[in-house]
Amino acid sequence: MISRKYIQENMAKIACSLFVVALLAFFTGCQEDYVAEISKGDLIELSASSKELVLKQSESFNAAIAFNWTTGSNQGTGSSISYTFEIDRADNSFATSKVYDFGKQVYEKSINVADLNEMAIDLWGAMPGKVVELEARVTAKVANEQVEDDISTPVKFTVQPYKAVTEKLYIVGSATEAGWNIADAIEMTPQNNAPWIFVFEGQLKPGNFKFPVNRNESWSQDTYTRHAEDANKMVFNIGGSGDDVQWEITEGSPYKIQVNLLDLSIIVEKQVGPPYTEIYIVGDASPSNWNIGSPEAFTQDPNDPFVFTYEAHLKPGELKFSTYKGDWCDGDWLNATQADQAVDATDYVVRHGCEGDDYKWRITDETEGRYKITLNLFDKTLKFEKVELYLIGDGGPNGWNIGAPAPMEYNNGVYIFNGELGADNAEGEFKISKFKGDWCNGDWLNAASENQPVSNSDYIITHGCDGPDNKWKLSSGDAGTYEIIIDLDNESMTITKQ
Repeated sequence: MISRKYIQENMAKIACSLFVVALLAFFTGCQEDYVAEISKGDLIELSASSKELVLKQSESFNAAIAFNWTTGSNQGTGSSISYTFEIDRADNSFATSKVYDFGKQVYEKSINVADLNEMAIDLWGAMPGKVVELEARVTAKVANEQVEDDISTPVKFTVQPYKAVTEKLYIVGSATEAGWNIADAIEMTPQNNAPWIFVFEGQLKPGNFKFPVNRNESWSQDTYTRHAEDANKMVFNIGGSGDDVQWEITEGSPYKIQVNLLDLSIIVEKQVGPPYTEIYIVGDASPSNWNIGSPEAFTQDPNDPFVFTYEAHLKPGELKFSTYKGDWCDGDWLNATQADQAVDATDYVVRHGCEGDDYKWRITDETEGRYKITLNLFDKTLKFEKVELYLIGDGGPNGWNIGAPAPMEYNNGVYIFNGELGADNAEGEFKISKFKGDWCNGDWLNAASENQPVSNSDYIITHGCDGPDNKWKLSSGDAGTYEIIIDLDNESMTITKQ
């Protein structure tokens, strides 16, 4: 029979054992860091995943090299250890090192290709394509002033960096909206996961193009041009050197262009054409009136099939646009977004047949006049612009000031100029513009022939700076007061000396 005393003694032993177990559990769960620090006793050692590296930009986001190190020693003090990792050019005593302060319990560092390439060139003066020797080390700092820092033996490795391609790229040329004005070159879009690939999506017209790396006014800059023997390849011309071979667009349309600056490849893709090939104006504000069987047509731009233009005198009333002629509900309509929409609004909605709200634009007594209407089916915009005519030239009153040429008066569908010709230059020249601002930004009424006398009022229409840039020429005795009347609807012009 077990005595009461034996049971009490053993119960005390069991209680004591349970207390020790609980105490150990407490230190294991609540002071795990502390126990881990106590266990550190070896000198710190550093290793690298590679000894020779040839960096490639196509692998920018990949790890170039990984470093690992041991815990190091706290000399049995139980103090925590913090780590500092450094890289520098070899045999430079880490005087220009890249430093990473990690704190406690960090035993590795990985560096990707792009970061290592940037450091090699910018920090340590490495040349792209040339091998440079680097070295790394790690320092273990014990949180006890009595213990000296432990520094690993440096690990050496070599790196061959690359020359990174430009971070920006532009498209410029006569095929683009910017023309050859490099200050207005169109910026292309780099791809997020491959910033060496750039994309342009937009309208191009017949002409040429190439790719500069900035908008500097000088053409002596890095430029990507067409390979002379392969239109799918590019040539990198440093400082504008080399043969200036360009890509050519023969048919205006939206295009997607993708260029890869690493393999110097290019893909030019013509996009799907416009949804309509015919646009008509209908309404009592227009010359068509409400005649859906025979409405007046817009002109489709031969260089940009998404763009349609129409020019005429618009009188008080309503108007809208159809994509067909015939019966009222047989096709699509381009309607205003609200009733009695003003001509300064630029948006529209597509209505199918006779479905939906039949909203129209309204011309008022105040907005009546001759307009040029431009419809862009690519960016879905509509623009009404009043047509003005200006006389410009050293034979006229305002000289060659395209920013402020002499305006003509619009009255009852015709344009009239009454004023002096030859007052400042008795043998000067002049022509007629439909715009003001920059020389190539609109249409011109040019003389039908070069140095045409004012007695001959025949004219031609030219666009931008395409020419021929014929002008009327004043001769001796021509100076005086003149009336010039232009009827654009009937394509007639009279020049009468008063």
